Amino acid sequence: MRALIIFCHPKKDSFNAAVLETVIGHLDKAGVEYRMRDLYRSNFMPVLTEHELDCYLDESCNAEPVAQDVKDVQWADVLIFVYPTWWYGLPAMLKGWLDRVLLPGVAFIMPKGEGDNIRPGLTHIKRLGVFTTCGASWWLTTLVGSPGRKMLTRGVRAICAKRCRTVFAAHYLMDSSTDDTRARYLRQVAAKMERLTA
Repeated sequence: MRALIIFCHPKKDSFNAAVLETVIGHLDKAGVEYRMRDLYRSNFMPVLTEHELDCYLDESCNAEPVAQDVKDVQWADVLIFVYPTWWYGLPAMLKGWLDRVLLPGVAFIMPKGEGDNIRPGLTHIKRLGVFTTCGASWWLTTLVGSPGRKMLTRGVRAICAKRCRTVFAAHYLMDSSTDDTRARYLRQVAAKMERLTA
């Protein structure tokens, strides 16, 4: 098992960093080889450039600007995302990583004929973990439609292996959280990681 962790939070001392520590602690305990991409600390450029858009469909050059990220995705068979939910969705940095790295020929196969759909390209990804924090409540997030959760657990999941094991955990009402709710959430993350790596 080889896990790629995509971590997205601007503050080193955030609660998301504690979530990341829990995830890494479990991977270490389980003896899982992993790589971690800290989008903020590595100054990942989330903006798709004009040149990249021009090359987007050309698989001979589209991955060049993000070659290491693409290699990491191709190396892994587990993808884990740790991030805060902002405005019910993904932070711009994480959305930009999806835009720039999950490319044609890497994450999906473009249609060949009229009326065809894209085909999955991440069929080597057999497990997907998504861990987030939300300022809003569960019911308000659900009422809005949980676009961030759906983008990863449905959109990315749809281009992974057919029976991709998927786990999700969110700490809702993060802005009014307590030591107790945060500790309970970290236990939930640990339990979900246990299921993900079993």
